[in-house]
Amino acid sequence: MNTEIRKIKQEIKKWKPETKKALAGFKSVWSKKNKNVFSELLFCLCTAQSSALKCDETIQLIAKENCVENGSKTKIKKCLHRRVRFHNNKTENILLAQKQFSKNKKNKIKEILIEQNVEKNHLQTRDWLVKNVKGLGLKEASHFLRNIGFYENIAILDRHILRNLLRLRVIREIPAPPADKKYLEIEKKTLRFCKQNKIKPEELDLVLWARETGFVFK
Repeated sequence: MNTEIRKIKQEIKKWKPETKKALAGFKSVWSKKNKNVFSELLFCLCTAQSSALKCDETIQLIAKENCVENGSKTKIKKCLHRRVRFHNNKTENILLAQKQFSKNKKNKIKEILIEQNVEKNHLQTRDWLVKNVKGLGLKEASHFLRNIGFYENIAILDRHILRNLLRLRVIREIPAPPADKKYLEIEKKTLRFCKQNKIKPEELDLVLWARETGFVFK
């Protein structure tokens, strides 16, 4: 076992109480009201090339303005401005998602995800999300599914994670950003690495993020 793997195992042990709490929190989102699931979707629509903390702050502001499921373009844009990158495009993506998954539609987001078999095959659902929700790539769709409790056998390959995967020798270089084929290739390598070293992928993700930031977050 090389030094980096030994270190990460020690860190996983160190952060165990925090990661356990976070993972339980993700699972609980699915059992709550639909707006919690939809809020996580909006959060992940904001995350591309942006701070997760700023995105969380943004979604809290959108909720404060009562604009989570229905909101004016002006109000949503104001919430995103100077908090997330590409706020104009992301505002449009949020408005499209609200139209697609609005509470006024017959099928709410949770019902639609169940129709897509999320509870039995969340990888299949991830593909559907990437194809049908503007603004979601594989990373964002993986992040969304993780945040609502479907985190088995997926990897959220953001720049923090990729940098650490390089240090762990899981990958030889950091693609920026990884295209779908490359993303799936790295995800497969990450899952194999976890299996070989008896590490839970969902714990590895949270701990690698904590290694960079100093705390566990969604």
